[in-house]
Amino acid sequence: MIQSVDSEKRAADIDARVEAAGRRTVPILVEINIGSEETKAGVSPHDHEPFEEYMDRLAEQISRLEHVRLEGLMTMGPRVGDPERSRPYFRRVKRIFDRISALRLDRVDMRYLSMGMTNSYRVAVEEGANLVRIGTAIFGRRD
Repeated sequence: MIQSVDSEKRAADIDARVEAAGRRTVPILVEINIGSEETKAGVSPHDHEPFEEYMDRLAEQISRLEHVRLEGLMTMGPRVGDPERSRPYFRRVKRIFDRISALRLDRVDMRYLSMGMTNSYRVAVEEGANLVRIGTAIFGRRD
């Protein structure tokens, strides 16, 4: 699964490579930079207003590609000390996830909502995440 798709162009590039490799499909997640942080990748709400409608259109564009399957969204949330401060961001991504699910698009099966990291995964799960990134909790801090 590719969890870092941030545009229709990137999805189309992946689609072409999958076809050239003779594979049927590859599952993808659209990465959202929900905090619009300069140090993070992903689709930013700051760059696409109104954001929810933009995400609907992006999902529709991706659904037209034959060799990728949109299976969900990924976000890490903004880097904040108190995980509770991430809650409104995770809640917004969950609403976007539900909107795209309700569109019932071909080649879109919203199965995965990847949100949160070691510091914020509990809040992320409470807000609907079913994939979390907890590498620091397992492997310790990286310097």
